[in-house]
Amino acid sequence: MSTPKRTPKCPICASPVALRPENPTFPFCSPRCRQVDLGKWLGEEYRVAVSAAPEDEQEDELASHDGQSEDDPFHRMH
Repeated sequence: MSTPKRTPKCPICASPVALRPENPTFPFCSPRCRQVDLGKWLGEEYRVAVSAAPEDEQEDELASHDGQSEDDPFHRMH
């Protein structure tokens, strides 16, 4: 027994969305919803979570590397 296929929904308006190649705006239902989504990203309504390293770790890393690599031939010459 197979499970019925679920039709994807537009993340903006929740309308049913046709799959590619029938729908060049996938995963959106229309160019309008695609533009609305872009506007939300540009307006900073959406954010990507970033975990910042504690400041102590950042300072230790900067102090130990001083911007140079051990494998850098210029670094070894001086």
